[in-house]
Amino acid sequence: MVELLAPAGDWESLTAAVKAGCNSVYFGMKSLNMRASTRNFELTELRKVASFCHENNVRCYLCVNTIVYDNEMNKLKQILEAAKEADIDAIIAWDFSVIGPANKMGFEVHVSTQASVSNIEAIRFYSQYADQIVLARELDLDQIKELKEKIKKENIKGPKGNLIQIEAFAHGAMCVAVSGRCFTSQFLYGKSANRGDCLQPCRRSYQVTDIAEDKQLELENRYIMSPKDLCTINFVDKLINSGIDVLKIEGRNRAPEYVDVVISCYKRAIDAVENKAYTEELKKKLLTRLKTVYNRKFSSGFYMGVPMDQWTDVYGSDAAEEKVYIGVVVNYFQNLNVAEIKVETHDLKKGDNILIIGPTTGILRQDCGEMQIDHKDVDSAEKGQSVAIKVANKVRKNDKLFILRKK
Repeated sequence: MVELLAPAGDWESLTAAVKAGCNSVYFGMKSLNMRASTRNFELTELRKVASFCHENNVRCYLCVNTIVYDNEMNKLKQILEAAKEADIDAIIAWDFSVIGPANKMGFEVHVSTQASVSNIEAIRFYSQYADQIVLARELDLDQIKELKEKIKKENIKGPKGNLIQIEAFAHGAMCVAVSGRCFTSQFLYGKSANRGDCLQPCRRSYQVTDIAEDKQLELENRYIMSPKDLCTINFVDKLINSGIDVLKIEGRNRAPEYVDVVISCYKRAIDAVENKAYTEELKKKLLTRLKTVYNRKFSSGFYMGVPMDQWTDVYGSDAAEEKVYIGVVVNYFQNLNVAEIKVETHDLKKGDNILIIGPTTGILRQDCGEMQIDHKDVDSAEKGQSVAIKVANKVRKNDKLFILRKK
């Protein structure tokens, strides 16, 4: 069965991913990973992360996938040693300053998409050092199928003695540059994408100017460097049939509810393919749900051929729903399944679609039902009030409560 790999930028997202049904997660430390702007994890948390994952039969992969400089070798050594001690399952990397030591330490190594592996020669080469390869994003399904067939025919194995595994992105943001190796942010702001610091200037709107004539050209779409997000929910069966071993979800910078929705949708799609229940009706239902969370509109990427006109026409998200912060859990009464909420911003009303998010809770999504203030039934609670609400599962003090609104 294909492996579903989830992003985890913090504890809330990690918990949400595991509860949503992923098979594995990938995450980074505070440094030397390609998502430096997300919350990430501390070295001291590695053992806790690994234990939580393994207790739930989920594998955990540590991203050390930036380029690395000579003056960072001690830091790199500390990270790898801590990962080894914590029993992390694999290291994701593309710089040989990471791949080499990780190999010697006995880690399973996964070559990042930054390496742009797109042919059998590259796979043969990396098989000396890696057990899994994240393919370049620019390959179509026929090319992937052909590579997988060659791996099997030539019996290409990694250091652990197993056939090389192929990993590919199934959903999330795409970059205008080849496999994400972009220098625009570095040129403009001194913030390198290859160090995890990308400010994403490509996502903004632009005008094209003829410098010689000092004239501006009119563009049909001003977002000329911002591709739509990848979405493969309509052809997950084709991904699986191509021989892809691991379907990877992009999104370590995304909110926990994004991780929850996307992982649960792709988990359901994968199960449906396995059970021969992957219908057009299910695809439509899952696509509608995926549109409720962050997206720049959707594209099939390169899987069906080179995308010629797949630029987004929006800045930021085109999600059908927005999340609005309401308040915080100040108490939970387990015998009653009741949470006491301190309302801090907007009114909370009976029937509202709510999210409760926390590091241990992950995501709790439900309608707001029975409400009480001072043991009296109410239909709403205003800013500054404390209200008791029935909850479907256990929540924790300091968990945050949001409502979801249609845009």
